[in-house]
Amino acid sequence: MSNTYRFRALLLINPKARNGDTSIDAIAQWLRDADIDPVIPEMDKHSRYWDVIRTHAGHVDMVIVGGGDGTLNSTANALTETGLPLGILPLGTANDLARTLGIPRDIKQAVAVIARGAVRAIDLGEVNGHPFFNVSSIGFSAAMARGLSAKSKKRWGTLGYALAAIRLLKQSRPFTVEIDHDGRRERVKTVQVSVGNGRFYGGGMAVEQSARPDDGLFDVYSLEIDHWWEMIALIPFLRRGTHGRWRKVRAFSTTALTLQTSRPHDINADGEIVGTTPARFRIRRSAVRVFAPASDVGPTPSTPK
Repeated sequence: MSNTYRFRALLLINPKARNGDTSIDAIAQWLRDADIDPVIPEMDKHSRYWDVIRTHAGHVDMVIVGGGDGTLNSTANALTETGLPLGILPLGTANDLARTLGIPRDIKQAVAVIARGAVRAIDLGEVNGHPFFNVSSIGFSAAMARGLSAKSKKRWGTLGYALAAIRLLKQSRPFTVEIDHDGRRERVKTVQVSVGNGRFYGGGMAVEQSARPDDGLFDVYSLEIDHWWEMIALIPFLRRGTHGRWRKVRAFSTTALTLQTSRPHDINADGEIVGTTPARFRIRRSAVRVFAPASDVGPTPSTPK
């Protein structure tokens, strides 16, 4: 669409992301070197990413987003509406979607992934109408998301997750939740229920070791432990995604479910609080196209559109 470059890209960089101070001029030059013309919109504190994407949709071939999982989440609905493919520059704290897709943390290498043009169609989770790429949850991790400020994430990085987890672990108490899925209703006591669309969340924890963001399934687990110190024993298994083998962990896959609690509990979606229970989940199949490393992706299109 450009006179001098093969493609034109809307470039959105979140300056509040942990590594959002990465030089936008350097990123723009790397894109130009890859025959991609970056369009850098004027934005202020009132600008919303979805509005900017919709405004530029007819004039660009792709959207490139530099930020963390929360930033990516804020673009999801506009991407599904416009059909523009997404390029990811992992400038955030956890960068779990990038990790799931195998996108390197090095920004110049991430630009090279976009330039190679291999596109993968991935599913989008939805909870009460709010999209999520990675995981939505209630319980412990939602409390952690509420307690972990953007300032502390920028300052401490993934260490911030660990510090928040330690502080909240001793305060966690089991609560009762009804889980409705596949014609079944299960009433359980839990400290957390997580619903995964992708594989990774929380800076490297895995919902399930074989979870894929394009398999049309949610991977769900409920931590039905009695004491906070049991969570510590679970951490190595949570990182590998093998916690479902534990007796006190309920795990299953499904395409839709509802979580109901006697009192409202916060709902966390990709690290942001988006409402309270009841939480109704559904999958939007192949909703977003993402530039990803050539292994494990579909055919490379002749153009990104």
